[in-house]
Amino acid sequence: MSTAASDFPYFRSKTLTATLAFFLGSVGAHRFYLYGKRDLYAWIHIVATIVGVPGLLLLIATERASTFGWILVVPGAVSLFAAFLAAIVYGLRPDERWDAQFNANRQRRSQSGWAVIFVVIFSLLIGAFLLMSGLAFAFQTYYESQVQAAKALSQ
Repeated sequence: MSTAASDFPYFRSKTLTATLAFFLGSVGAHRFYLYGKRDLYAWIHIVATIVGVPGLLLLIATERASTFGWILVVPGAVSLFAAFLAAIVYGLRPDERWDAQFNANRQRRSQSGWAVIFVVIFSLLIGAFLLMSGLAFAFQTYYESQVQAAKALSQ
């Protein structure tokens, strides 16, 4: 995948990219903004989210008892966490490096301010919260299933 500045017909904003990754990253909006409709990873985000949502609904409906739901939810979760990570990585990239990669040979230069810092902060906060919550639910479900199996075995 080429990221030469001549491939981009317009100025790319670092703040907008991080914001898109934060709000719509699980459907690849930040990738479409940066690389266009031909970006494979943007389409993978969409497919993973489409697979993950029914998995989450299945887990909710079965009170976390569906193995198939756990399998389906993993790609959606990976897409969501990758989007939050992308918001952090793009937001923390220095403006000079950003411009060298996405805005070379342009008069306009990036001047990110506090907005991108708040996007990074909230991406870290919400991403870490969701990751820890997901791990807690997964481990709780695992240990509950082990207790049930032990009770069944003892009877």
